[in-house]
Amino acid sequence: MAVYPLQYLASLPVALVDMAARNLASRGSLLQDNEQLVAENFRLKTRTLRFEALESENGRLRALLDSSTERGEQSVVADLLAVDSNPAAQQIVIDKGSRDHIYVGQPIADAHGILGQVVQVAPFSSTALLISDARHAMAVQVNRTGLRAIAVGAGRSTELFLSFVPPKADVRVGDLVVSSGLDNRFPAGYPVGVVTGVSLSPGEPFARIAVKPSAQIGSSQEVLLVWPQLRPEPPAGMP
Repeated sequence: MAVYPLQYLASLPVALVDMAARNLASRGSLLQDNEQLVAENFRLKTRTLRFEALESENGRLRALLDSSTERGEQSVVADLLAVDSNPAAQQIVIDKGSRDHIYVGQPIADAHGILGQVVQVAPFSSTALLISDARHAMAVQVNRTGLRAIAVGAGRSTELFLSFVPPKADVRVGDLVVSSGLDNRFPAGYPVGVVTGVSLSPGEPFARIAVKPSAQIGSSQEVLLVWPQLRPEPPAGMP
């Protein structure tokens, strides 16, 4: 009993050093485990975001295919490769070309409405002119009244104009404008836009009708290439 305190005091530095070493080892192990958990958490979050992106993409693809199936049109989905950086040209490049039987003049759409038409075809890609381009025009009609007109791009993604509409025509804000199919290029009945403004200028022969496109121009990531079921040409001599 008399010697024990001396033995304890003699072994205390060794015990303290051993305890400190164990604590340092445990801290190092915890730090390593923590780094591994942080890295694994980051990977899981990245994977979750990817799953969410895939789910969103699947939703868009289902909407595209459903919009085509409802109308009974033959179609194929294409991905967007590039957007023309020239503000004066509303054009996009897609990943389908002549090897997919894409042709010049072929209509393209998204899940919400007509987007434009193909103007150039290469073996593995195609260039499409959007309906918002100032050079683009298509035959349309007001869904409520059947009034026919020509929808012309305004050079920006948020607006179209209806040309050759008489001043006294029955057109109201909120009217749905759809493709008429009379140009034998775009299938009939696809949404084109919604009337947002009707203005009459004294002395002008036609009303100025502003339309907001139905298609999500500028945000669509996939497009639908449509093979329209065009009306057969009547035999010679028939009306």
